Amino acid sequence: MASVEEVKDKVIGIVSEQLNIPKGDIKLESAFIADLKADSLDLVELVMEFEDEFGVQIPESDQDKIQKVGDAVSYIMEKQWAMARRVVVTGMSVVTALGIDLVEFWGALCAGRSGVSRLERFDCSDFKVNFGGEVKDFKPEDHFDGKEARRLDRFSQFALAAAKKAVAQSGIVFSEESDPYRCGVIVGSGIGGLNEIEEQHAKLFDRGPSRVSPLMIPKLMVNAASGNISVTWGLKGPSSAVATACASGSNAIGDAFRVIQHDVADVMIAGGSEAAITPMGLSGFARMGALSTRMDAPESASRPFDRDRDGFVLSEGAGVVVLEEYEHARRRGAPLFAEVLGYGMSSDGSHMTAPDPEGTGAARAMSSSLQDARVNPDQVAYVNAHGTSTPLGDKAETAAIKKVFGSFAKNGLCVSSTKSQLGHLLGASGGVEFVIAALSLMHQTVPPTINIENPDPECDLDFVPNTPRSLKLERVLSNSFGFGGHNACLVVGRIG
Repeated sequence: MASVEEVKDKVIGIVSEQLNIPKGDIKLESAFIADLKADSLDLVELVMEFEDEFGVQIPESDQDKIQKVGDAVSYIMEKQWAMARRVVVTGMSVVTALGIDLVEFWGALCAGRSGVSRLERFDCSDFKVNFGGEVKDFKPEDHFDGKEARRLDRFSQFALAAAKKAVAQSGIVFSEESDPYRCGVIVGSGIGGLNEIEEQHAKLFDRGPSRVSPLMIPKLMVNAASGNISVTWGLKGPSSAVATACASGSNAIGDAFRVIQHDVADVMIAGGSEAAITPMGLSGFARMGALSTRMDAPESASRPFDRDRDGFVLSEGAGVVVLEEYEHARRRGAPLFAEVLGYGMSSDGSHMTAPDPEGTGAARAMSSSLQDARVNPDQVAYVNAHGTSTPLGDKAETAAIKKVFGSFAKNGLCVSSTKSQLGHLLGASGGVEFVIAALSLMHQTVPPTINIENPDPECDLDFVPNTPRSLKLERVLSNSFGFGGHNACLVVGRIG
């Protein structure tokens, strides 16, 4: 479904071409007859062009409703919404440093526990940072046989393990679906198989090119997670991978939402996965100055919106969901956990790693997602913030939220960053935080932002400090902003 801006631009383009008027002279409030000097034949031609361009029917009885350019835009949007297919969440799973079981994970989150600790996967004694959100209770043998595990990089293991749990929870049996081309997968990752790259690089220089594994390429590819999920269930529908840094998981879910909404598929597995806690990953982010160096107290290092924040905490894991067209899910008696209502994205277009200090691009993505969901800002009670604990990022996001929510931002809106407990899962963060948004709606609870000890006066919203809050929630906005200026936002709604 086209966005409001897309419909507006196309409508103005059609009017400009049909009436031979410069686009700049056409406003939403322009009346076709009084201002643009259209006659009755022009109006018939315009209606036909609108029908062909947008795939809608405008009966004669409705044509009197379209007196102005803005009326045409509103009418077309209403028609598109009436035709749009609803998309619901029927399965979800996470792999995180706070747990790989949903009940355990949600309990730890609401208890305000931190999943950040000293790293154990490799010797960090020479590193500037020696802590992170490491998934320590994940055992590949619990999810795969030996051969399968060897053919998967850690990020793909996370993704496939989470997908298996999400599919099991949804109750869907793909082999019983009548058309495998109506089932697909989109899973994102910011970096992909970094562990495999490092291992094979070491073999190349230590033992020569003949010792490099033939599995290296299929293991390191960013699309390895999506590919392996597709192969596991024989899914033949839309399949792709998203690599938009820390926005990857949210973009993947948003893209899957669109695929179902546009009637290209009925069921999509979507989310994000990352496993960048490796020597190269840790040292690379540390050398950028992006990571917290609070070595004396790792569990309190991630402190979004706190005055003393000094960088993010590198973490790993996955968040994967099963999205399904509403009627398809209802017919098979699937569990309905939440509904995807809107999706918006934008780009800062200003710097590869630093956010736009005014939060303009982030604000645009948030506004676009709310418009797509047909939701006013004051109809969203909770924002799950990107909130990485970087000095610039948290301030820019605060500014963006204020732009979008206006006075409501400080008068009724709750904002929290669950990265305070999980650390930053990079390309997986959007997937995990989407699951958190759905769980918040189910439990009518906002998880806290922990480690806020000295509030930053420039970050002056209600960040739900240190204690969860029971709240009536109907809609939640989830933000993801990535290196490269990628911004992706999702609106999630309650069902029931």
